[in-house]
Amino acid sequence: MRFIDTHAHLNFAAFRNDAPEVIKNILDNGIWVINIGTNYQTSKRAVEIAQKYNKGVWAGVGLHPVNLDTGLVKKKSDADEIEDKTREKDFDYEQYKELAKNEKVVAIGEVGLDYYWKPKTTRKKELFKQKQKDLLLKQLKLAKELELPVVFHCRMAHQDLYEILKLKTKNQKSKLKGVMHGFVGTTEQLEKYLKLGLYIGFNGIIFKQIQGINFVENIRNTPLDRILLETDCPYLTPPDFQEKKNNPLAVKIIAEYIARVKNIPFEEIAEAASENAKRLFRLE
Repeated sequence: MRFIDTHAHLNFAAFRNDAPEVIKNILDNGIWVINIGTNYQTSKRAVEIAQKYNKGVWAGVGLHPVNLDTGLVKKKSDADEIEDKTREKDFDYEQYKELAKNEKVVAIGEVGLDYYWKPKTTRKKELFKQKQKDLLLKQLKLAKELELPVVFHCRMAHQDLYEILKLKTKNQKSKLKGVMHGFVGTTEQLEKYLKLGLYIGFNGIIFKQIQGINFVENIRNTPLDRILLETDCPYLTPPDFQEKKNNPLAVKIIAEYIARVKNIPFEEIAEAASENAKRLFRLE
């Protein structure tokens, strides 16, 4: 039985000393992985890791919105979310393009909008949001140029993200190729993304209680052919996971929970999610 963790961060500092050991273990257990970049350095690291393996390990390349230095948010406020404590002033299109042309890169991401940490004044908020939107549009352009799917991050920004993606879909007259990573939204928002043609990524956040979010209904309302399994490791460790820190082995816990919610065999979820990942990211 094959599992694919479509969103991991074995390229992060948390795995600096044991990434080879973790990857050997997951491959031995029938789990493939896509390591996702959040800035140039982590993207480069994801590619370097993937190049060491003939099969089963791939990379995503992108600049996460919280890694953009807008000059409008105090660094101490969200510093814990920045992997290497540095931000990029702008998106170097050609530099990212060169990296993303590597044969082991299967996605642009993680990219999107994140309004959690934001300025206090109205004028600065609008400028802050616009800078993130501009960054997203540049990366969507890169994804289109390289014909790669997109891994979308969204936090407290669904309306803006949906409007951008809806317009893009309308202008291109074709469905988007991508996934809503670690989807946290209402069932209504879920339906909108599904209509755009996006896949939905589920990870350990489905075990949390978040006001206004019904993860059970979201799982029930996501068709089997749109579900992707994720861990977002080293973050979002599922309950009862026995390892010291979250890693791709946890996709089995995610799959088991989804199977219970949908009242279908565990094997059916595993097979469907794996086929979805292979189809979206063109994995072989």
